[in-house]
Amino acid sequence: MVELSRPGVGGGWDLRGEEHAMDVQALRARADELMAQFERMRSGVGDLQQQIKTVKATVTSEDGLVTVTVGPRGQVTKVEFDPRIYRRPNSKELSATVTETIRRATEQAMAEVEKLLRPFVPDSQFQAYIDHDLDGIFRQLDSDLPGEERR
Repeated sequence: MVELSRPGVGGGWDLRGEEHAMDVQALRARADELMAQFERMRSGVGDLQQQIKTVKATVTSEDGLVTVTVGPRGQVTKVEFDPRIYRRPNSKELSATVTETIRRATEQAMAEVEKLLRPFVPDSQFQAYIDHDLDGIFRQLDSDLPGEERR
């Protein structure tokens, strides 16, 4: 099917096929989706920043001897040792316990941050945002455009 649109600048008629009309509709739909996403982000960004700043995770090792608290970026903010730790002076074991406890606390904090961010970032781009992968974000945006070849 071919449709005639209004006369262009030169006064001639613009002939457009169905494919072009569908591309325009798809672009409009994508633009509407992006605008809605932008509005959600803009309206909630202040609260989101405050919520993210308060994220912390505190984890105690399985043996109860090490407790670690981390902040929203996984940064260690506090390490506590139970006094019983001095009864077993094995530095390699202590090091492994501290490292594992930090890893678990960081996982918990990052999971909370991801939960807070989830409503603001499209699923198709979420992992790239979490990984700070700008190339991945732009590739996803490019692939969302109608008529664009996959890169």
